Amino acid sequence: QVQLVESGGGLVQPGGSLRLSCAASGFTFSSYAMSWYRQAPGKERELVARITTIADTTNYAASVKGRFTISRDNAKNTVYLQMNNLEPEDPAVYYCNARKVTGNYSAINWWGQGTLVTVSS
Repeated sequence: QVQLVESGGGLVQPGGSLRLSCAASGFTFSSYAMSWYRQAPGKERELVARITTIADTTNYAASVKGRFTISRDNAKNTVYLQMNNLEPEDPAVYYCNARKVTGNYSAINWWGQGTLVTVSS
């Protein structure tokens, strides 16, 4: 059974930091690119950060570049999102995603249940 379990969300003041974790099980973690998405109320889900299977490449949304860092530990089947200098625009439910391309037009996607991040003074 595939599981992606996020943790680490919570309430933080503007300028503060949080570290999200996503523990994966039920699939070959090292074969999947891992990403963090977020969805704020009334908005579409957006990609925050992505990391390739062997962590040789990372990509970030412009709004978080320089503040957030994605990393992974394939030995622990876990992906992390270090969020620094959190801003009032960052609150959302943050979702972990695992993706593996299986063909020219197909891919497998797994999603976690999300963890809530709130930024407030």
